[in-house]
Amino acid sequence: MKGMDDLKKVSKGHAIYKLSDGKRVPGTTTVLGVLNKPALVAWANKLGLEGIDSSRYVDESAKIGTLAHYLVQCHLTKQEPDLSQYGKFEIDKAENALISYFEWEKSRKIVPIENELPLVSEAYGYGGTIDCYCSIDGEIWLLDFKTGKAIYPEMLIQLAAYRQLLNENGFEVQKAKILRIGRDETEGFEERTITDFTLQWELFKHCLEIYKLQKQIGG
Repeated sequence: MKGMDDLKKVSKGHAIYKLSDGKRVPGTTTVLGVLNKPALVAWANKLGLEGIDSSRYVDESAKIGTLAHYLVQCHLTKQEPDLSQYGKFEIDKAENALISYFEWEKSRKIVPIENELPLVSEAYGYGGTIDCYCSIDGEIWLLDFKTGKAIYPEMLIQLAAYRQLLNENGFEVQKAKILRIGRDETEGFEERTITDFTLQWELFKHCLEIYKLQKQIGG
């Protein structure tokens, strides 16, 4: 398992994944970049009309989201978080998210098995880092933590890709869930469970093929 210092420095989107022969392969987030995201475009346009710099807004929101994710991971691994690189505003927002997670967790018995687990698919040629592989009330679950205002379809596709990574590497998965942890009361809290991954996995495989073809075309 990675140490918490590593977790602060490396996000899933910037992790490097390699096959057993040393060949570098894309992560799930990179693969899903081939999808069109109209909701993201509309959101950026809305901010622009309001006179808000979307890039700065995203940077700040991303930092709060990363910290919220880190705090949840510290809680699960029973480690003390290092907040030295964050300001009061960011910490307050992230702690709001952590409180929402506590509310969800308190009615369940969660036993973490693996956290921030990087895996690679030798069969399909991609990688990904699992947020939390755990037991919830005696069942084996894959948990993926998201911060923000909604659960988007590509998140479910990503979850199916993570499930394949676990299965291929010998980890049983009975169910999978996305926990959307809002950064304040206006964003709320949401969970989405998936038990049938068939369509999402097919979509991911198509995205992976498109990604590979684009790489070939682009040289």
